[in-house]
Amino acid sequence: MGQSSETIQYFAKQEKIYPKRVWGRYRKVKWLVMVLTLAVYYLAPFIRWDRGPNAPDQAILIDMVERRGYFFFIEIWPQEVYYLTGILILAAVALFFVTSLAGRVWCGYTCPQTVWTDLFVWVERIVQGDRNARKKLDESPWGLEKIWKKGVTHFVWLVIGLLTGGAWVFYFNDAPTLLDHILHFDVPTDVLGWILALTFSTYLMAGFAREQVCTYMCPYARFQSAMFDRDTLIISYDEQRGEKRGKLKEKETNADQGDCVDCSLCVQVCPVGIDIRDGLQYQCIACGLCVDACNNVMEKIGLPKGLIRYDTTTNQEIRDAGGKVPGAMAHILRLRTFYYIAIMALVGGIMLYSLLTRAPLELHVMHDRNPLFVKLSNGDIRNGYELKILNKTREDRVYRLSVAGIENAVMEAKGAGVLNTLALPVFADSVGHFRLFITAPKQGENRAEIIFTLQEAMTEEADRVKSIFVSAR
Repeated sequence: MGQSSETIQYFAKQEKIYPKRVWGRYRKVKWLVMVLTLAVYYLAPFIRWDRGPNAPDQAILIDMVERRGYFFFIEIWPQEVYYLTGILILAAVALFFVTSLAGRVWCGYTCPQTVWTDLFVWVERIVQGDRNARKKLDESPWGLEKIWKKGVTHFVWLVIGLLTGGAWVFYFNDAPTLLDHILHFDVPTDVLGWILALTFSTYLMAGFAREQVCTYMCPYARFQSAMFDRDTLIISYDEQRGEKRGKLKEKETNADQGDCVDCSLCVQVCPVGIDIRDGLQYQCIACGLCVDACNNVMEKIGLPKGLIRYDTTTNQEIRDAGGKVPGAMAHILRLRTFYYIAIMALVGGIMLYSLLTRAPLELHVMHDRNPLFVKLSNGDIRNGYELKILNKTREDRVYRLSVAGIENAVMEAKGAGVLNTLALPVFADSVGHFRLFITAPKQGENRAEIIFTLQEAMTEEADRVKSIFVSAR
């Protein structure tokens, strides 16, 4: 048999989406959210917060050098990583809660990919024109007009990407100081690397990937349906009212024709390029632009709005049966939402209690593992310990260390040289590391439980830690 010269293509080329401009309630909300979120992102590093002497005055700062995280009045140390765990749990459950109520509104309004894509599309529209003009420009051969329009578009995109990358590194450095270095072209190499990497990623994701990030890269699109139920608000097309579709001029003569005039504007304005009339699809980000487009058409032709709307499956079925739709509270107050609220309240309560009761002093003690003990020539037993003292105050402190549970014990602490065993100095907002040896006569038990007590004389701040003294194996 002869081989066919026909090439078999298993994958179709990705069709570029040209979202059409639309104006309405949800487009206004998206603009408002975009302005607010971008303002917070770009300006937040410059907010000042007075924490007293020997502390940074930047309200939001991740200090990688000193290993601290600052968020207004909250300061997180590396040993308090559980706060980060709590924040991530709260964020995840809050996302699940919002999704159970209103579908993918996070994706449609506040997701960074959506916000920057909206901004990039707006720039593209300002320079190149609306949907048809952009399509015509892409299909036209390269000429002076195409070169300058494309050039200006990509230049502005790169500027936005540069501002985005620059704003991100401000959260990890003192923002005014770093800005001064940037303006004087004196940027550290590692900082410059991060700025360039984030500039390129913003330019790529918002300029080219766009809806492909939401469709293929983001896992949320794949498992969102697990959080939906019959009372979740989703973008819905009223099929009973809209079908069958037909042109407006045919509506007067065709009694079977529905309200949908098949203008396809709901498809043209969709940023992910789906037709919501085919039913809910995982690509839908619940932005509501198709609702605005359809409502505008219905208003022009004198028909009721809401052919496409936010609605629940339960409400749709009640309307189809001619029943009365319950109020909004029935959609909100249901068992699933109570679960999410209870989890957020529990985690938030634990974190708040921990923050309010956190101690300014922490003592950590680790017994040597090898060797567990050393027998001296006079028969005494010596154990070694690693001590870490966390001074979370803004002042230098001198702490007194004592041990209970063992008789005739002699302590020797070695830090920067040999120190007084009863006075351990620790600088402000730092961790003191000490090597401690306890020598005592052989005890009656092979392992004796001991208690270390660390106390600051002036403020009476104290912490106690249990450990062991090993005399024999």
